Amino acid sequence: MSPKWFADRRAAGRELGAHLARDPRRDVVVLGLPRGGVILAAEVAGALGAPLDVLVVRKLGLPWQPELAMGAIAAVGDTVETVRVEPVLAAAHVRPDVFDEVRTEELAELRRREITYRGGRAPLDLRGRAVVVVDDGLATGATMRAAVIAVRRQAPERITVAVPIGSPTACAALASDVDEVVCLKAPLSFRAVGQAYDDFSATTDEEVRAALADGGTRL
Repeated sequence: MSPKWFADRRAAGRELGAHLARDPRRDVVVLGLPRGGVILAAEVAGALGAPLDVLVVRKLGLPWQPELAMGAIAAVGDTVETVRVEPVLAAAHVRPDVFDEVRTEELAELRRREITYRGGRAPLDLRGRAVVVVDDGLATGATMRAAVIAVRRQAPERITVAVPIGSPTACAALASDVDEVVCLKAPLSFRAVGQAYDDFSATTDEEVRAALADGGTRL
């Protein structure tokens, strides 16, 4: 049986926070990718004494195989960034109109979640700050790449991607896009993010809102 490195997302977040706290950083902002990444990000923000915010991203799944990403979108304020996974698009022969239709549907859901999670709060200002972007793991890396592009548009001082587990390929690919990738576990036997957790149950919108309210120091 494969080892389980983390009891749950909170435990993984505490380990990430402890790792990042070894290297003191000034003027840090922690962003969590919903849903599950926000739970970890709250623990990281607490460990760093940093403000916490949410960065809403949506995977663009194939219509006939939604779990397989053909792209992703992310938004910071009014800016929406789109990432295309060209090998998947080519192999699946996805027409441009099909891609656009899925993107339109997911953009509507992205905006709904922003309203749900933020409760009217404006996004934190990222300009000139050290930004730590947290998720519960990296599989293809498509959603994280979209998130990084959206963050980069806000002119931060530096970007760190922090995850407890990821595929070696995805972690390596992101290294050229950011200043630092922190991936606690990158097993050669990577199959799915959930393989690292004893409890990888779905995170609810209510849990995301609670984590944003309680985690870190928002101001």
